[in-house]
Amino acid sequence: MSVEIKKVKYYPELREIAALADIIWHECYGELLGQGQVDYMVEKFQSVDAMTEQIEKQGYTYLSVCDDEELCGYIGIKPEADDRLFLSKLYLRNDKRGRGTASAMLNYVFEEARKIGKKRVYLTVNKHNSHAIDVYKKTGFVVADTAVTDIGGGYVMDDYIMEYVL
Repeated sequence: MSVEIKKVKYYPELREIAALADIIWHECYGELLGQGQVDYMVEKFQSVDAMTEQIEKQGYTYLSVCDDEELCGYIGIKPEADDRLFLSKLYLRNDKRGRGTASAMLNYVFEEARKIGKKRVYLTVNKHNSHAIDVYKKTGFVVADTAVTDIGGGYVMDDYIMEYVL
C-alpha cells in the first residue's frame, strides 16, 4: 500500500474526483438516504460545478487520495475564520477501507490544520452513519453538537457535529 495525498490543482483532476464522488456516494448512502436524496446531494455538493464554486468562492481545498497510483478517495477542507478547520469531505471507496488509508487521510488533515495555526478540526456526519461515527470516535473526535439543515429539494441533513482538538 502506497498512499499519496495531494492538492487538486487542475480541472481534469476535479472531474475525476466528481466521478469518484458519484460512485462512493451511491455505494455508501443509497440505502441510508435513498436514491433521490443521494442524486440530489451529489449534484448539489459533489459535482464538478459545486466543487469548483467551493474552491473559487468559499475557500475550499480538495485533495486527491491515491493508493498505488489509483484514485480511491478525496478530501475537502476549508479553514474557518476562528481556530477551526472544517473537514467537509473525507471519502474512500469501499474496497480500500480497513487498510489504514482513512487514518492516513485524517492524519494529513490534522497536519494541514496545524500548519495553518488551527487548534481544532470539525466535521458533520449523518447521525445514522454508524461506521463513519465509529471511525471518527476511534480517532478522537467527540460529538460537540447536532444540526438539522434544510438543503432544498425537500431534503434535510440530520447530522452530528464532531470535533477533534489538535
